[in-house]
Amino acid sequence: MERVKRLLDEQGLPYELIPHDQPIRSAREGASLLGIEIGQTAPALILETDKGHVALIVSGKRGRLDFAQMAPLLGFRQLKMAGATEVKRITGYEPGSVPLVGHDLPVVLDDELFSYPFVYGGAGDPLWTLKLSPQALEQASRVVARLPRETGGK
Repeated sequence: MERVKRLLDEQGLPYELIPHDQPIRSAREGASLLGIEIGQTAPALILETDKGHVALIVSGKRGRLDFAQMAPLLGFRQLKMAGATEVKRITGYEPGSVPLVGHDLPVVLDDELFSYPFVYGGAGDPLWTLKLSPQALEQASRVVARLPRETGGK
C-alpha cells in the first residue's frame, strides 16, 4: 500500500484510502460495503496476452467478460486470466489485492469507469480500498488500450 500512496503523492493526484474489517471478494460485495454503485467498483484483473501481461481495470457493471470478443477490439490475438500463482509472481500481490496503480503493468482501461466521479479498487492490502477519480487513475497508469463502453460484457 505504501507503493500506491508514494506513486499517487509523487504525481500530486488526489485519492482516499478506505479501511474495512474484511476483504472484499466481489463487485457486488464492494458496492454494498462501500455504499456505491456496482459500476464504480474497479477490480484490476491480470491478463495474459500474446504481447505479455496487462492489467485490465474494468467496471464491476460489466459482469462476466468475453475475452475472445474483447481481444481483437483491444489489439490482442489472445486474452485470458492469469492464474493466482502467476498474478503473485508478476505483481507481488495476491489476486483480489492487486492495486489499481503501482503494479508496473501496462493497463487496459474500461471507458465505463469515466461515467462516475470516483472509482474504487485494490490498494495492495485486502483490508483497504483505493478511491480516486477515473482521470487520476488514467494519469497514474500506462494505458495501452481502452475498452469501449458498449462492448466486453456477456
